[in-house]
Amino acid sequence: MFELIVATQNPHKLDEIRPLFNNRPILLKSLTEMDEFPHIIEDGNSFSENAAIKAQICYRAFQQPIFADDSGLEVPALNNEPGIFSARYAGPHSDYNANNYLLISKMKNFSGSQRKARFVCTICYMDETGSYFFSGATTGFILNSFQGGSGFGYDPLFFLPRLNKTFAELSLEEKNTYSHRGKAVRKLLKFLDKRLKTSA
Repeated sequence: MFELIVATQNPHKLDEIRPLFNNRPILLKSLTEMDEFPHIIEDGNSFSENAAIKAQICYRAFQQPIFADDSGLEVPALNNEPGIFSARYAGPHSDYNANNYLLISKMKNFSGSQRKARFVCTICYMDETGSYFFSGATTGFILNSFQGGSGFGYDPLFFLPRLNKTFAELSLEEKNTYSHRGKAVRKLLKFLDKRLKTSA
């Protein structure tokens, strides 16, 4: 069994990621399952830099294959805010609601194409051979109010016209099909499948 560490403490991310690894000889372990783990400061200037920072720090600590992702929402009409600050948009200790209400307030005078947005995810996988990056993105629109009760973060505001639903109205399987994180993880899995086949 190939053991792979996911450099996150976020249970929502884990809930989305784990099903994608089903039916593979890969054992996922999150940071919360480790006896102890290093403190991580995400001070990069891009999703890829932050993902690399998390992966590098954790790889040095555990010395085994690991991947980290950094993801967020970009709104072109807001100069791509909240971007890498998506999790702390309303302040360093803000929660999902505070971030969402700040976004709603900043977009209250926007309409039509001005409300376009994209979710972006970049994964950094690291092992003894080096670092490898995989990215995914999904485009949609930001609503004026919450819609749906699933998901987390900006999901209740992120509307997909092709499905006529927000991320928060999708089943986990649907979200993994269309989401930025699902797309990035599937690229990682394609890479890992080749690795595991070669080493078998």
